[in-house]
Amino acid sequence: MTPAGVTRPVIAVDWGTSSFRAYALGPAGEVRERRETPRGILRVEKGGFPQALSEEIGDWLAARPASLVVMSGMIGSRQGWQEVPYCACPCDLAGLAAGFVRLDWPEAEVWIAPGLSDETETGLPDVMRGEEVQIFGALADLPGGNALVCLPGTHSKWVTVSEGTIVHFATYMTGEVYDLLQAHSILGRLMTDEAVASDDWFGEGVVRGASDGALLHMLFSVRSRVLSGNMPEAGARAYLSGMLIGHEIAAALRAAKDRPDEVALLGAPALARLYEEALGRLGCAQRRIGSDVAASGLFQLAQRLPDGTTMRHEG
Repeated sequence: MTPAGVTRPVIAVDWGTSSFRAYALGPAGEVRERRETPRGILRVEKGGFPQALSEEIGDWLAARPASLVVMSGMIGSRQGWQEVPYCACPCDLAGLAAGFVRLDWPEAEVWIAPGLSDETETGLPDVMRGEEVQIFGALADLPGGNALVCLPGTHSKWVTVSEGTIVHFATYMTGEVYDLLQAHSILGRLMTDEAVASDDWFGEGVVRGASDGALLHMLFSVRSRVLSGNMPEAGARAYLSGMLIGHEIAAALRAAKDRPDEVALLGAPALARLYEEALGRLGCAQRRIGSDVAASGLFQLAQRLPDGTTMRHEG
């Protein structure tokens, strides 16, 4: 552990595909200031990440000399500032910290987290960047460091945590498939503009999606039920969302070696509420994890960064 990681000011940055979140942290890891912009990595031109970071947190660096900047998320991907190799599961905080890469940036000492890789029982690879830091930041909320954690989103993650170690995870493209179907398929032609609500149509979709029925067949019922008068157009969007979420949850629970007593939810409030409703419909208890866990995880990792001479140093 480097003393600098404990005594110097820490700025935590969660830099994803579509958003940039930064946290100026106090000596105990408390959030002193936070900011969020839509300046995700896809909105930064190639080679423009150093300038973008300076524009986003330059005032913090001026006010906090010798700050240590630790970053996670897609900023460490092939499309980001510097591709950082994944760490393989199982992985704990110390293992993830050992995979950090330091950047050459004249304005501050900057490190990027590596992300995690895993393999399914059928031999398929899986990867994630950013979610692992959130989970490590949430360990205090997981009894004994054990949980099945769901991080709903465009690419939902289901993560098994045991004694503070991430032992396995799986990705489900639920959010992206929903977006494609409602925006670019025949199913969306009969939908109204209302946001998805956790109503009875959503609940029916959850139950049907979680069943043993053929999903590709059931999906067409989003259209056929409206055409037959069996479902109003206003219910189609929620019904589709419920079906996909229900299918995801059922698959994730089947994949768990032991069905958990509850699922810990970590994500945006609106989407987390839908997953709470879906889990409840399927008879599974759930609880929500608090916010700012990415900042907490990055702070804990900053304290575990080895001396720079023992780290990979890549520009």
